[in-house]
Amino acid sequence: MSSSDPPDAQRQTRPVVEEVRALVRDGGLLSGERSVIVMLSGGRDSVCLLDVCVTLCAVQRLTALHVNYGLREQAREEERYCEQLCERYDVALQVVRAPQAPAGNLQAWARKLRYDAAERAARARGGVYATGHTATDQVETILYRLAASPGRRALLGMPAREEPLIRPLLGVTREQTAAYCDALGLRWYDDESNDSDRYARGRVRRGLLPALQAIHPAALSSVLRTAQLLREETELLEGLVERELDGRQTISIERLRSLPTALARLVVVRLAEDAARDFVPQAGGRVKEILELADRGRRSQLHIGGLVSAVVEEGALRMVKIEPHYPSSRDH
Repeated sequence: MSSSDPPDAQRQTRPVVEEVRALVRDGGLLSGERSVIVMLSGGRDSVCLLDVCVTLCAVQRLTALHVNYGLREQAREEERYCEQLCERYDVALQVVRAPQAPAGNLQAWARKLRYDAAERAARARGGVYATGHTATDQVETILYRLAASPGRRALLGMPAREEPLIRPLLGVTREQTAAYCDALGLRWYDDESNDSDRYARGRVRRGLLPALQAIHPAALSSVLRTAQLLREETELLEGLVERELDGRQTISIERLRSLPTALARLVVVRLAEDAARDFVPQAGGRVKEILELADRGRRSQLHIGGLVSAVVEEGALRMVKIEPHYPSSRDH
């Protein structure tokens, strides 16, 4: 567990509190009267997020959600701390205790568990749920996706809003959330697995980020600025895709074949991501294979990545979502 600095240090770092609150307020994601479910792990970012939400929103609008995966010895202690924190703020807390974890990809399982629980809670209250993703997390996401999947979309990072999900801290760094908590005397729990080289995200955090900063001190802000510019330009490109599909979830093979290569790729990606409701980075590279399927002249299906298959039938392409498969009998 990490704790606050001495009182003198708190007075010195107090300006960061107003800075963080102003950045979140200016982002506008917490404005309005909708209910907000705050994802509260007990880590520095989520503790900072809860305090900011309490400051900027009416307490009646807020509910916190904590997921206890039962995977670490301190899990119960973290849960108790979240309970105490919510009692202090007079914020209702919902605790989800996970069933036994399945064999296979624990990170994907845990991610699905918490996001499903958050989405259910948000929809039940007719509101949104907020995660503590920071600008630092944004850079890590962009670098990981760039390494793992080619294409412009890998550089876009996480959007601030994906209904019913919002990310109010996306303009705030991890260093700022730590300073914020220290300034207010707020404790937090560190999850050692976040920095472990066992996971790709940990290797990016411990190896790649410091290496980039050693090359140039403004490396991280340059990555963020690039993502912002690309996101703005993407609005133009997405408009072309929307005009091409015109609300349809299919496209004729003849039309797909006639499109410029870049636009055909974007159309296939859009259809795949609409079906998966998730990022499908591999889809854009499968256009040639999809067109080759059509040449067979019969119904054909091709797994194009993620949880999506392309189906070519009666001269048209559509995408279908497929169910995840885990190596155990139990089901990000």
